[in-house]
Amino acid sequence: MNLTHLVMKKYLLLLFLFLTGWVSGQSLEGSWKLVSQNGNAVSDQEYIKIYQDDYFAFGVKNVADNAFIGAGGGPFKFENGKYSETLDFFTLNPLQVGTTTPFKIELDGSKLILSANTNNGMLVEIWEKISDARDDLTGNWVITGRKRDDQVSRSTPGARRTVKILSGGRFQWIAFNSETREFSGTGGGTYSAMDGKYTENITFFSRDNSRVGAKLGFDFEVIDGEWHHSGLSSTGAPIYEIWTPYAIGYKPAN
Repeated sequence: MNLTHLVMKKYLLLLFLFLTGWVSGQSLEGSWKLVSQNGNAVSDQEYIKIYQDDYFAFGVKNVADNAFIGAGGGPFKFENGKYSETLDFFTLNPLQVGTTTPFKIELDGSKLILSANTNNGMLVEIWEKISDARDDLTGNWVITGRKRDDQVSRSTPGARRTVKILSGGRFQWIAFNSETREFSGTGGGTYSAMDGKYTENITFFSRDNSRVGAKLGFDFEVIDGEWHHSGLSSTGAPIYEIWTPYAIGYKPAN
């Protein structure tokens, strides 16, 4: 091998290492919208995906009538140019809960391309970033407490848990059991959190799509790293909830 070939080989290796490190160094955190699936533009349905604190969640609805289509999510790994998702919940095929799927990933600023071989064949998705804005409540949370009549009751989330992920101006809550694969419900939309006031604008809701378009206001305070959330629920009942960062509050079974 002559000197020119050695130089070129070294250059290509350095370029590969640079691109791998560059992709790994970029963050997925924030909110994303699916714009293409297997070469077809996505317009009749709205897919919103949120990444935060090594966890992801997505919800899908029909644009025309806001009918809920499905949801999925769980932990993800993105390091050394490799990306994979593990499903904690997946309404479209509950039998896939607990499985891990590796994806080929291409990340370029506001565009994310994921491709993988699935049970249904090759899947290629193109996502566009909506926002990576952060605020006092940006995080992945799990409910660990409620207050009624000034009495606080605490619980330790395990297989059955309620998670709420907020990032990039979007939120989604999910109630599920990762052992039995039971799915209890989900909802999400846009939100704002400022000066102790938290506001949700519902864009999808699995239990009652007539709630889409509702705007709910709450008080919030972060105390010792936990989110204290109070106000009226979507049905008008008073609530006081305590949410703990997922990495701290969730206790998987041994």
